[in-house]
Order: sequence, then C-alpha cells, then structure tokens
Amino acid sequence: MKLPRNFFKPLAIGAPAPLRELPVRLERMIHFVPPHVEKMRAKTPELIAQVDVVLGNLEDAVPADAKLAARAGFIEMARGSDFGPTGLWTRINALNSPWGLDDMVEIVAAVGNKLDVVMLPKVEGSWDIHYLDQLLAQLEAKHAVRKPILIHAILETAEGVDNVASIASASPRMHGISLGPADLAASRAMKTTRVGGGHPDYKILADAQDRAPRPAFQQDLWHYTLAKMVDACAAAGIKPFYGPFGDFSDPAACEAQFRNAFLMGCAGAWSLHPSQIAIAKRVFAPEPAEVAFAKKILDAMPDGTGAVMIDGKMQDDATWKQAKVVVDLARLVAAKDPELASQYGL
Repeated sequence: MKLPRNFFKPLAIGAPAPLRELPVRLERMIHFVPPHVEKMRAKTPELIAQVDVVLGNLEDAVPADAKLAARAGFIEMARGSDFGPTGLWTRINALNSPWGLDDMVEIVAAVGNKLDVVMLPKVEGSWDIHYLDQLLAQLEAKHAVRKPILIHAILETAEGVDNVASIASASPRMHGISLGPADLAASRAMKTTRVGGGHPDYKILADAQDRAPRPAFQQDLWHYTLAKMVDACAAAGIKPFYGPFGDFSDPAACEAQFRNAFLMGCAGAWSLHPSQIAIAKRVFAPEPAEVAFAKKILDAMPDGTGAVMIDGKMQDDATWKQAKVVVDLARLVAAKDPELASQYGL
C-alpha cells in the first residue's frame, strides 16, 4: 500500500500532478460510439451538443479485425472536434489483450491533451489500476500532457466485485466505476443472457393464502452488486455509474433500471443507442418538485443545524445534507439545460 505522503506524487518525472479532487462535471450519460464505423464517427459534432460524455469504444462490440481501425478512428474523431465542456473518453481493450498497450501508447501520443478519461475493462483488483496509473504517467511525461488523464474501471468479474473497495481507492486518477452486468453474469455463471435489467424468473412469491393464486414479484438481479459498488465509490470520493442496458426495444425497463441506479447514488449510466440519451437525461436529473422541497429545507436551515417542520415533516441536519445533494445536482443540470433551469427556479 502506498503511504499517504506519496499518494499524490506524480509517478513519472515531468508528468502532471495528480488531482486531489475530481472535476465537477455533469455526466448523466456516457454515450458509446464505435469509431471504426465512419458513419457513426461523422456524427461526433452532433453528439457533442446532445450528451455529457462521448466515448470512443475500442473493446467489446469491435471485431478483432477492426481493432486497429477503431483506434485510428478514435484519434481522428478526437482531433476533428472541439468537445468544450463535453467529456471525451475512450474504452481501451483489456490489459491482457493484444491491443490494450498500443491503445494507450498511440492515443496518448496523438490526443493526450484532449482525452479526459480512460475506461478500463475487466478490472480484477488494484494491481490493474496501478499498472495503468504508472503507464499513463510515463506517457503524459513523454508527450507533455498538461493534465492527468483519469481512469474509470468497469466492474465485470467476480474477483473485481470482491476487490471493489481497493479498486476504488487505488489511485488519485480514479474517476469512477461502472457496473458491467453482461461479463459479470458470465463470470459468476449466472443463468441469464440479458445485458442488464431484471429476469422474470428471479422472483419471490407472496405467502400462501389457502388455495388462492399467489402473486409473484420480480426482483433486481443487480441490487447487491450495485449497492456494494456505490458504497465503495462513495467511500473513496469517486463516481458510481450503471453500465449498459441492452434491450433497445424496451425503453420502460431501461428507464426503471436507470432510475433504480440514480436513486441508489449513481451519477449516470451508459447510453448505447440514441434513444437512451433522452432516458438518461430524464432520469439522472432530480424532479422539479423534489428540488423545490430541497430548497425549502436549505432556506429554513441556512447553517445546516437544528430541526424544523416543513409541510408536516421534521427536517434536521441529516435531511439538510440530503437536500444539498439534490440542489447541487440541480445546479449542475441547470447550467446545461435551460428548460430544467427554469423549472428548478435556478
């Protein structure tokens, strides 16, 4: 374990100093783009205005014979646009793949000063983060990158879930962690072929009442893992995210899964299809009525101490903290969405 005094030291001579706090950014959706597909790559300028994060995907869903084209396409995509406040990320290939090392070497050399975050798949433990941390520092120093490139881990193996707390706190580069339900299901030998969401056979039955039909209630396969991940991220001061929802034909189920993640503390989710952008925008922003009530609490308790009654409900320092979370998020959303800013009164 690295000693506290050395935790925030650069890992290479000439690399930028690690950040002590994450940048405050709105990241309701991480929108995946396949950079090897020219038609999709050409939509980047249009996407920048619509989403909070544009991610060039080099890993899963890119065929082996298109890996080099995807890497080159991402570099072209990054060079060709001004991303402004919209985040620019890439998901590299896994560290044990033939492409992961060259992904980092070539991308940092070409567009290191534009890249905000590297998403690292199949993270098993803190050792994966330490390797990429050191490599990024060397590349940043070599190519005069001015700000540290952050790391976002994907939680998609049983070993990774077991080690999630140490992953979250492995480096000051850690931006956040996303749940990867498809690979995690395979790693656990779960009996589902779905990408996220529930399963109709994962349920409980109501108690038997004579011979009457017994209602069944579908449960959430991912509740335990998501909660464990959220706690690890909150403890480390980084951001938790829900990952992919693969059934594009079922927007209601996608919205329900995203909302569960939002209520549990997630900052955003992946959008794999344009239809999921609007869902993420709707879900990962507080309701105007919730914001109005939260503002009442903050106004009634300016210093966050004591207790007051508002609309027949007792409020104290704990609910003041909850209200501040809601209002702070509303301010971030309002800065990017004039319509919601008006509804929030901000």
